[in-house]
Amino acid sequence: MRSPRHRLRPFGLVVALGLAAVLTGCASRGRPPLAYRAPPPPAGPYGVSPQAASARAAVETARQLLGVPYRLGGDDPRGFDCSGLVTYTFGLQGVKLPRTVPTLFAVSQPVPRAAIAAGDLLFFATAGGGPSHVAMALDSTRFVHAPSSRGVVRIERLDQAYWAQRFLGARRVVPTASASD
Repeated sequence: MRSPRHRLRPFGLVVALGLAAVLTGCASRGRPPLAYRAPPPPAGPYGVSPQAASARAAVETARQLLGVPYRLGGDDPRGFDCSGLVTYTFGLQGVKLPRTVPTLFAVSQPVPRAAIAAGDLLFFATAGGGPSHVAMALDSTRFVHAPSSRGVVRIERLDQAYWAQRFLGARRVVPTASASD
């Protein structure tokens, strides 16, 4: 007869694999990149330029979601990953955005650090040399995001050592040719 310990092994393996997946999500640790060159934007009907009012509304929606748990692949209030939070909050404002961090980076336009405004997208290299984490600016110093560590949507500061070392830049969603068709 098998001991109860043998019956728990598959469960323990599932828990360990699940924990590993969460810990390697959007805010996984890694060395900051030395340089990154963005790929050209993909073709597609991504986005319309969010007016300042839409960007502020998206930020306010994100604020209301503080404390929602991190969920890898999550894109609704049951749980979010980083890009899921961005696409959900802008989607409620009628702004269609692509779902992945590299594609969000590619379809948006650079914003100088001094010009960061509420609703701008902030990109970080948390795993490898390119953009692997996205957040929404609240202002020029704070942002809201869905990181995997500590597991909830929260507000952090851009000048925190971890984020400052991995910051790739701010970008803004702008109209595309197909958005006006």
